[in-house]
Amino acid sequence: MDCPFCGHRDSKVIDSRDVNDGIRRRRQCLSCGSRFTTYERLQPSSLFVIKKDQRREAFTKDKLLSGIRKACEKRPLPTGSVDKLADDIEAELYQRGKAEIPSTLIGDMVMARLKNLDYIAYIRFASVYREFTDITALKREIDTLVTAEVGIPSPTAQLPLLPAEALEVVAKRRQRSRR
Repeated sequence: MDCPFCGHRDSKVIDSRDVNDGIRRRRQCLSCGSRFTTYERLQPSSLFVIKKDQRREAFTKDKLLSGIRKACEKRPLPTGSVDKLADDIEAELYQRGKAEIPSTLIGDMVMARLKNLDYIAYIRFASVYREFTDITALKREIDTLVTAEVGIPSPTAQLPLLPAEALEVVAKRRQRSRR
């Protein structure tokens, strides 16, 4: 490991600790004595995605995360929920133990998780992933959400637009105005 201060190649490990998905090592340069931290993470075997046109492309979590973030842009989601969603999908893909995964499988996994997280993000992702060509196909997808939603409250991960007290006030006003 090169010292970030003087560039010397040798350093000694002072302390090692397990962190989330790897090892954190505290090091000291043998030349200048400066201390620095390194993080080591196990790199899983390579995974390839089979695209719709049968091309093969190396799986990158950044590309997955970028697509999910675009769908969830400006949505009131809990902090870290998008990153956790991508981490869960990545972990599941590697757990399958296959070297090649069809892109359709990844898209279906994203859609299933977005449906439980936020309906608007789900529709945004679906509109690109399913390549809706006209408004009727999009409306059918929205209608399936609405019919599945009857009697079921909004997803638990989605934040309400108004606090419960404010909703009660609005409901009472509506009742008064109807009389």
